Amino acid sequence: MRSILFTIGLCVSSFALRVGAESVVIPDVAKPGQGAYVSAELIYPLDNKPTPQCHASTIVETPTGLVAAWFGGTAESKPDVGIWVSRHDGKAWGKPVEVADGVQSPDKRFPCWNPVLFQPKSGPLLLFYKVGPTPSSWWGMLRTSEDGGKTWSAAKKMGEDPKIGHLLGPVKNKPIQLKDGTILCPSSSEHDGWRVHFEATKDLGKTWEVIGPIHDGREFGAIQPSILTYADGGMQVLCRSKQEKVTQAWSQDGGKTWGPMSATALPNPNSGTDAVTLADGRQLLIYNHTTRLGLGLPAKGREMLNLAISKDGKDWKTVLTLEKQKGEYSYPAIIQTADGKVHITYTYQRQTIKHVVLDAGKLE
Repeated sequence: MRSILFTIGLCVSSFALRVGAESVVIPDVAKPGQGAYVSAELIYPLDNKPTPQCHASTIVETPTGLVAAWFGGTAESKPDVGIWVSRHDGKAWGKPVEVADGVQSPDKRFPCWNPVLFQPKSGPLLLFYKVGPTPSSWWGMLRTSEDGGKTWSAAKKMGEDPKIGHLLGPVKNKPIQLKDGTILCPSSSEHDGWRVHFEATKDLGKTWEVIGPIHDGREFGAIQPSILTYADGGMQVLCRSKQEKVTQAWSQDGGKTWGPMSATALPNPNSGTDAVTLADGRQLLIYNHTTRLGLGLPAKGREMLNLAISKDGKDWKTVLTLEKQKGEYSYPAIIQTADGKVHITYTYQRQTIKHVVLDAGKLE
């Protein structure tokens, strides 16, 4: 009977779901040119792939235009996986170029993972990424670019800290820069349970301070936080978890200390999310509104990708469905550019990266 109801649910154009105390309506799949959805394109075509697979994209606005990066190679965790970058000239995405690899010696190479691009208010473009055999044993690397991603410095290993082991920088999602110039990186580790922490630098990555881990990883195995900010100085992180929920924690002192990790009402299929605070103070979350099994939902796992909006980080409204079909649409990144537009990139079938542009003024 449950499978019959699930099949019926797949056939309807929109779907009402009871989550906690809220009734959530999953919108129809959005189409470019309608409502807030401005445009969508693949960064590179499926018939001209630079690598067999790709994953974990990041996007940033620089003074010379948009830059995106991701990891690509034979398949995730294979030694030939490197970091690839594409630059947008205002008209189209350029040919992807591999800018980092995990070569350790002539006979040893490790895979690269989870690049994160960040443009500080002043200084070079930063490219954080990880190198190592697994997420429980990887380490953080940093390269910089003075010309908007055309050329890059030599790779620098970020070092270690007794609280968390290897420094990683932002583990998946972008940092924020505080008023005093400090770059606060949302991070996490997997070698001693799934735990969230933060890495802060005042000198563009030369030295680091570690905050946390902010929980012990027992009640909630949470990783890959994204940071939201509020007008009263508060902060919120939203995280991927093993518990089928997007989890959260709050800070009231600018990220120095954090309250307990708790579950939001939003589902999560143990897949990455990202979030951004808009210039007008509203919050956006890009995520898979599913669980691993998907029971009672119109899709499961990473088959559906959604956008939710909130004014306070507590009550969320799902406003867009970007994908809903068999396959994988996952690991999104989201930013707002100086012109007010919202830009999203995400893994498209592990074959390419999709870039979506939204009009923030039409999101409601």
